[in-house]
Amino acid sequence: MRKIVNSTFVTLDGVMNHMDLWHFDFIDADSDALALEQITAAGAMLMGRHTYEVYAGAWPGRDGEYAERINAIPKYVASTTLTDPKWANTEVLAGNLTDEVRRLKSTDGGTILMHGFGPVAKTLLAEGLLDELHLWYHPSLVGVGTADDRLHTEGLTAHLRHAGVRPLASGVVVLSYEAVPR
Repeated sequence: MRKIVNSTFVTLDGVMNHMDLWHFDFIDADSDALALEQITAAGAMLMGRHTYEVYAGAWPGRDGEYAERINAIPKYVASTTLTDPKWANTEVLAGNLTDEVRRLKSTDGGTILMHGFGPVAKTLLAEGLLDELHLWYHPSLVGVGTADDRLHTEGLTAHLRHAGVRPLASGVVVLSYEAVPR
């Protein structure tokens, strides 16, 4: 059974979006190395429609080891509206999300990496399908956004087991957790 590993950037006040206001000040050799380590260890990526659109608009045509890997890796997009993905090696999961992900997890191919913690990741965590969560806490309070922009979601509950901590030179601290089955 394949594992789904979510890796998400977040501020100390729980904001995951509006990254233009906070994230780019903390990119350094450490964060680049960890991001490359994660994508190299993955056999595929899973994302929601929004993340797909941002990535498909940013990564094709870029150079470098990370760009080569993210462009080549098999990608799965959970969407009921996307029908013709243009980014190489992309397959749309258009059916019931939990059924599609259960099927995907039962295939061969190694860990499935997710970026971002939107509706797809929150649903998978609630349904016991998300196995690990890596939260990249940035030393920043941004005070912007709505409930949809935040890690904390009313009604979402999960038990997690601490799996590690990795401080980066920039001040970002990556907290890693394993989901505890109920």
